Amino acid sequence: MADELITSAKNPKIRRLLELQQKSSLRRAEGIFVVEGLRELRHCLEAGFKLESLFYCPGICARPELGMESFAEKESIFALSPEAYSRIAVRDSSEGVVATVHSRCLSLTELSLPSNPLVIVLESVEKPGNLGAVLRSADAAGADALLVCDPLTDLYNPNLIRASLGAVFTVPSVCCSSSQAISFLKEKGIRILTAQLQDSSLYYDTDMTRGTALVMGTESTGLTNEWREAADAHIRIPMNGKMDSLNVSVSAAILMFEAVRQRNG
Repeated sequence: MADELITSAKNPKIRRLLELQQKSSLRRAEGIFVVEGLRELRHCLEAGFKLESLFYCPGICARPELGMESFAEKESIFALSPEAYSRIAVRDSSEGVVATVHSRCLSLTELSLPSNPLVIVLESVEKPGNLGAVLRSADAAGADALLVCDPLTDLYNPNLIRASLGAVFTVPSVCCSSSQAISFLKEKGIRILTAQLQDSSLYYDTDMTRGTALVMGTESTGLTNEWREAADAHIRIPMNGKMDSLNVSVSAAILMFEAVRQRNG
């Protein structure tokens, strides 16, 4: 029996999917988010997330190419006409597959860390693309966790998932308050290094071989005093031009790979 074919962009399933893409309040209320792209979806399923529904466009991605039969019930797999698919596809170079997935929120108490962890902490980062780029670098650097403190965007924002290339599913990520994160790091004996211009040492002169948390704030306001006072050391990236800051995702990548260099040295 063939999969149900959806041909109209006004179909209720398509309208709901669009609302899930656009409204974080609906994602939270229903506990459902949207993943687009085969690579991202495979990372998602490998991390143990559960599918609600799977949509594919046969003209772009044939059913056998999905390889998702073991993850989705037959009744929850839908074929889309090109018109219907173009309505929900966000990416320019689309792979022909979109899914709705049950969300899962990891807590600090559930976070399992090795004896010498590298943890990335972001405070009040607003742009999903920046957070996604940090996650992509965190995956590449082998970071053990990302703590998103006092978040201004949710982890299941479609732009964040897309910018991370699915790393939001490969890097254990927890949303919490700054005070909760500080207490957690102190209890675990993880050294807190805050990235700031004032009263700071050059990042490559600072030991990152022990359990380390690299903490960064927004480009506009930096970190709050709560983090500055909790820090074991303040570090900075030298700025030799006329600008006094880098994009947070660039700063995070520089600091993460310094930790990698020191640990591999």
